[in-house]
Amino acid sequence: MGDFDQFKSLDPEDFYKHPDGFIIFTEKYHLKRGYCCKNGCKHCPYGFKKNRKIKKNDV
Repeated sequence: MGDFDQFKSLDPEDFYKHPDGFIIFTEKYHLKRGYCCKNGCKHCPYGFKKNRKIKKNDV
């Protein structure tokens, strides 16, 4: 439970938990939120690409 409890109010299709423990927001969540946070999110539908290193598991 712990930190994951704060996401219970979101729809299950809004996010998923990465095996490394990160919470990943889906494209659907970003569209519902309605704006780009400019953090380089993996599923950003707004086209923002933050300069970041691509990891082997980042597919």
